[in-house]
Amino acid sequence: MRRSLPVLLGAVVLASLVTSVPAQAAPGPPPPMWTECPPDPYGNPIDPRLRCTRITVPLDYSDPHGPTIQIAVSRLSTAKPDLRRGILVHNAGDPGIAGLNLPSFYAQIYPPDVLDRYDLVGFDPRGVAYSSPITCGRTAAQVPRAKLQPFPAADGSIDDNIAFARGLAQDCLANGGRELPYITTANTARDLDRVRAALGERKISYNSASYGSYLGAVYTSLFPDRTDRVILDSAVGPHSVWQGEWRMADKATEVRFADFAAWSIAHDPSLGTTPEQVRANMFALAERLDRKPVEIPDFALVDGNTFRAIYFAASYYTAAFPSFAGIWHFLAGEGPPPMVFPPVDIPGIPPDNAAAVQTAVACGDARSSHDVDRYRRAAREDRARYPILGGMGANIRACAFWPDPRERSVSIHDHGPENILMVQNLRDPATPYEGALDMRHSLGHRARLVTVDAGNHGVYNPTAPSCGITAVNLYLATGTLPDHDTSCEPDPAPQAQSPVVSLGFR
Repeated sequence: MRRSLPVLLGAVVLASLVTSVPAQAAPGPPPPMWTECPPDPYGNPIDPRLRCTRITVPLDYSDPHGPTIQIAVSRLSTAKPDLRRGILVHNAGDPGIAGLNLPSFYAQIYPPDVLDRYDLVGFDPRGVAYSSPITCGRTAAQVPRAKLQPFPAADGSIDDNIAFARGLAQDCLANGGRELPYITTANTARDLDRVRAALGERKISYNSASYGSYLGAVYTSLFPDRTDRVILDSAVGPHSVWQGEWRMADKATEVRFADFAAWSIAHDPSLGTTPEQVRANMFALAERLDRKPVEIPDFALVDGNTFRAIYFAASYYTAAFPSFAGIWHFLAGEGPPPMVFPPVDIPGIPPDNAAAVQTAVACGDARSSHDVDRYRRAAREDRARYPILGGMGANIRACAFWPDPRERSVSIHDHGPENILMVQNLRDPATPYEGALDMRHSLGHRARLVTVDAGNHGVYNPTAPSCGITAVNLYLATGTLPDHDTSCEPDPAPQAQSPVVSLGFR
């Protein structure tokens, strides 16, 4: 899938835990009506076996008889109902990314002994795509990636970032509608429990990465006895949501760069023959692009910050390194333009929907500092320490100009069954290892952690086999958890064509 697993450009981590509203059993809804699924917002093919429905949930769970919204849900039933264990739910890994079509993707990569045992379930979280989508009233061009990821200016100034963040907050609050304050991770977790009930299931199994790991942790904390087998891949640190999690990416990207430099030296030495050369050449190109940006046809005018944003996204997946090298060569005037996948326009889904949801979740989940000077200091410090992202992770976002959340954050805890498998790559640039250790500590006896000595963002990735994938498949199929936390080297990479780095984001 173009935007699901290997190279989701712009899948920058936003994760959340929220809510002090007590977890209550959902009333029994009428049986769902299953129909054909709507078009995939990213242009990916839909498995003809996939069926979709809509489930009505409260907008505000503290007012269960008040206004409602609808959640789009999909199900791909197992072909062997006599072996069926239950449902296996998936999240796309970024608050604004649609997940309705995820079963079509996972049906291609799960082994038979997993597919035999579960109906694969996907859903668009509240506010996203086909689930009562929200907007900030902006066009796609008005929410560029290098602004949503707030890279400081070439001279280090964050004045433009402050203006963008303030303006985005104002537009979202003005145009987001009554739904905006309730687009939070805790409410999405409650929606997921309504989905469970509507499908007639006593428990759910779950496998999701990045932000999805946080959503899963919130669900297991609110509804521990309604979980069966839970996979949390590439975990967010529950005590770092959100500004702390973003800031960790500044350091983690520096650590990850060693992998790209080693790949470059081995496979494309024109980028540099030592790590220091690769690094210097990358900075030199960024500075050159700041002086004279280069147009990628059908995409954008690429300056130094957009180049950094493309690198950051490509750093998520080692399989994307060749494509990023091709983009580098084009921007340096030495190669053909990269392939671009333009956005798919779906009637009813606002062009800024992903940005609106990312902002609403981040700002609704946890309070951010409103001290602008604090962001100036943090961005300046990280720009000096970790120059690859130039202080982006520490920089200001719209949450600095947002009202405080309506609810307190959900406490991630160890009260519940011992049924959680965590898998984590050691040099993940987006959800750094420190966050996974925080999550592991918070879950206590409930979890086991499998660490892979690799750098992808996401362990369950068929382009990067490892003991992590083996552990996930074994647990889902048989319920066997490791006896203790463990680690391993990655398996030899399969011989396959490298995926193209998609430039289909704005």
